[in-house]
Amino acid sequence: MEAIVAVYGDWGIGCGGTQPVTLSADRKYFLKRTKGTCVIVGRRTLEDFPGGRPLPNRRNLVLTRQSAPIPGAELVHSPAQALEACEGEAMVIGGASVYRQLLPWCTRVYVTRLDVCPESDVFFPNLDEDPAWVCTDPGEPAWENGVCYRFCVYERRREG
Repeated sequence: MEAIVAVYGDWGIGCGGTQPVTLSADRKYFLKRTKGTCVIVGRRTLEDFPGGRPLPNRRNLVLTRQSAPIPGAELVHSPAQALEACEGEAMVIGGASVYRQLLPWCTRVYVTRLDVCPESDVFFPNLDEDPAWVCTDPGEPAWENGVCYRFCVYERRREG
């Protein structure tokens, strides 16, 4: 299982249910990495998608405690159900509570690092401070709308 996330300089990922700063390059990167995959997303994050609908050209699993059906998505009610439904082959795409619940099963995280620090009220775990993770590709700096960013790859360290 893998995850994909855009983080700010303080590892913030959002405020008030949305991303304060977005880049078109990150949206394209997200599409490239997730198209054709099974994605696992929380209900509130899904509501922030265009039209509040599941992403096209992907199998959408919504990890939620609610039972109201969502057209175009499959509901799962626990990390175990999500893992079973996708057979471990999935991309975790947020939000914060979904990342927190499923990060222990992830082996790779694609992190878009934005060199800005807007106000955030939700955060992704700081992988640079976690000895279980190593940055295997720090990416090359690029700029969009005055914001420096990098596409980085983190891998879970193998034990032993």
